[in-house]
Amino acid sequence: MRASRLVSVLLLLQTRGRMTARQLADELEVSVRTIYRDVESLHEAGIPLYGDAGPAGGYQLLDGYRTRLTGLSADEAEAMFLAALPGPAAELGLGSVMAAAQLKVKASMPAELADRSGRIQQRFLLDAPGWYDDGDTSPYLPAVADAVWNQRRIRVLYRRWTAPTEVERTLAPYGIVLKTGKWYAVAESAGRVNTYRVNQILELTPLDGDAGRFDRPGDFDLPDYWSRQIAEFRTRLVQGEALIRLSPTGRRRLEEIMASDVVNAVNSTAEDDCEREGWVKATVPIESLTHAEGEFLKLGAGVEVLAPTALRERIAETAAGLARIYTGTQAVSASG
Repeated sequence: MRASRLVSVLLLLQTRGRMTARQLADELEVSVRTIYRDVESLHEAGIPLYGDAGPAGGYQLLDGYRTRLTGLSADEAEAMFLAALPGPAAELGLGSVMAAAQLKVKASMPAELADRSGRIQQRFLLDAPGWYDDGDTSPYLPAVADAVWNQRRIRVLYRRWTAPTEVERTLAPYGIVLKTGKWYAVAESAGRVNTYRVNQILELTPLDGDAGRFDRPGDFDLPDYWSRQIAEFRTRLVQGEALIRLSPTGRRRLEEIMASDVVNAVNSTAEDDCEREGWVKATVPIESLTHAEGEFLKLGAGVEVLAPTALRERIAETAAGLARIYTGTQAVSASG
């Protein structure tokens, strides 16, 4: 365990440059005192590592020193090939690069490790899009990825939900996120950082010269930003609650197609319905009445909305309209 941590200290300093004892301790989830002991051990082993005191201090490897301790363990090799997503890599224009990198890594591995990594690819597949959605396709995804990597601004014609639906924006893209098969660009525009669906970009022009160059803020953390966006999005979604009655079939269907917060709410609030054998009553969160109507209609006769009244009336009106359509169709068919 300690030998692995010493290698991790070396690799962190090699890839990130100067780091304080506190930063190393936080990264490796150990105490600062442990880092002091590890640094002393590295000194004794002849590693050219030095440290400076003070607020701007920290540990750093001598310029030009690079460790060769980069061998992969079996678990690390398997995790690397399990994490590789060939579909998204190809969409980013990196399919051939990933294939070449994996080939080189395999070629440098011992035979046993290469064989285990090959088995991972044959036995585990990560498929990002959902069952009812093939994900996004966008001809501009590689261009957005290039702008992210090279810190170049782009001018886009973007389609949004609110009027005017097509707007021009100059974006400084900080990162790209793939979620459930959909690509999002996190970018600054006019002093604000926002999230943009990549497949809603209708036109894209890279900006050249000094006008196109931007400096990505050093304190911007993409995973942290995305986590906060998800939390805020889920908070905004919930606008009320609905009391529903579910049949056994409706409950099974709900677990297949509804969001996890709805499924969790049913599981935590479900009570046997004394009026209908086998049915349950539950209270679930809902968004707008329009969204809730569409979601509950997916369950057909397996659900009955008891409250709020406005939602129940909307679904009743839609159901009556469907009955008129299908009753009329049957009548025409019979008369024909």
